[in-house]
Amino acid sequence: MITSFDDYCIHQTHEPIAQPSQSDRNFYDRYWFNGMDTSGAFLFEVGFGVYPNRWIMDGHFSVTVGGVQHSFHGSRRAPKDRIETQVGPLTVQIVKPMRQVRVVLASNETGIECDLLFTARTAPTEEPKNILYDNDRLIMHNSRFTQFGVWSGSFTVNGERHEVDAATTRGARDKSWGVRPVGETEAGAPSIVNAEPGVYWTWCPIDFGDVCTQFGTFEDHDGNSTQVSGCLVPAYDDPDQIPAAEQTGHVEMHEARHQIVWTPGTRRPASASFQLTQKNGTTHEISVEPITRFYMLGIGYQHPEWGHAHWKGEEALGGESWVINDLDELDYKHIHIHQMVKATMGDRAGIGTLETIVFGRHDPSGFKDILDGAPDSSTS
Repeated sequence: MITSFDDYCIHQTHEPIAQPSQSDRNFYDRYWFNGMDTSGAFLFEVGFGVYPNRWIMDGHFSVTVGGVQHSFHGSRRAPKDRIETQVGPLTVQIVKPMRQVRVVLASNETGIECDLLFTARTAPTEEPKNILYDNDRLIMHNSRFTQFGVWSGSFTVNGERHEVDAATTRGARDKSWGVRPVGETEAGAPSIVNAEPGVYWTWCPIDFGDVCTQFGTFEDHDGNSTQVSGCLVPAYDDPDQIPAAEQTGHVEMHEARHQIVWTPGTRRPASASFQLTQKNGTTHEISVEPITRFYMLGIGYQHPEWGHAHWKGEEALGGESWVINDLDELDYKHIHIHQMVKATMGDRAGIGTLETIVFGRHDPSGFKDILDGAPDSSTS
C-alpha cells in the first residue's frame, strides 16, 4: 500500500500513509471552503472528503445566487494515493500549503462549473478537538483548523458566468480529520444517545479586515456549554507576511458567550451577538445580521441521496437546484444552515459566516421537541 506520500517524512504511525492508524470505518479526512461576495450577490461552498475505511471519496460545490441554490455532487471509490483529490470533474489542488488552494469544477452535465483560487489572509487556527461518547464508545474524535482568505476566479451556472474578485470576495476554509459519524447507520442495539437525540452547535468566523474573530460552541439540552472557544486572529493582505505557525499572534479568549434571536417558527437565526473576553478582561462585543442563506444540504450534510460517505458506485455525479424561500425550514434536511452575515465590533465592520445546527430540545432557545420552531422573541 505504498503511495507517493510515503516518500515524505510525515509518518505518524508504523503504517504507510494510505493506511489509517485505526480500523474505525468512520475515519475521515475532509476539506470545507466558502466564499462570499461582500455585497451579498453570491455565497458558494465546497466540501470534499475521503473515508479510507469505507473506500469512498466524495465532493460537492454549491452556490446561492439570485435567491436560488445550485449544487453539484460527486462520489467515487477512493484512490489509495492521498495526493489524488479528484471526484469526476471536481478537483482540489494544494498550490502552496497553508497559503493557496485551487478548486476546479470542469464542464459537466449539471451545468455548474468553477475555477477558484483561495489565498490565505491568516495563519491556520487549531480549534478544540470534538469528542463525543455514546455510552462508553468513542464516536467522534477529530482535529480541525480554520483559516481566513480571499477568492479569485469565476463560477458558471447554466451558462451564466460570475466573476470572483479577491478585492470583494472573502471567505474561510477548514480542514478536519479523525472519526465522526458518517455513512450508513450501523446495525446493533439502540444507541444511548438516541434516548433524547439532539445537537446544538453554533460557529461564527468573521473577517474584520485587519483582524478576524472565531467563535464556536456545543451545548447540551439545558444550554450548558460542552465545548466553547473564541479567538482573535491577525490578518494580512500579503500572504507572504503571514507568520509561521509558532508565532501566529492569535489571542485565545478566556471566556466566550453568545445570544441568538431565532426567527419565529423556525430554527434559523434572525440575529446574533457574541462577547469574547480576553484574560486581561478586555471584552469584544460583536453583533451580526444575516444577509444570504445557504443550506448545508448542498454540500452533503443531511442529504438523503448525497450524504457523506454513502456508497454510490465506482463513480456517480448529480446536480440540483432549489428556490431558497420555497424550502420547508423545519424539514430535518434544512436545519443545518450557514448564513452570510454583516458584523460590527466597535468601530470595525466585517463579514462572515453564522453556522447553526439545532436538533432536539434546547431550553434556552425555547425548543421543546426534535424539530419544533422557535416561539416569538426566543433567545439562547
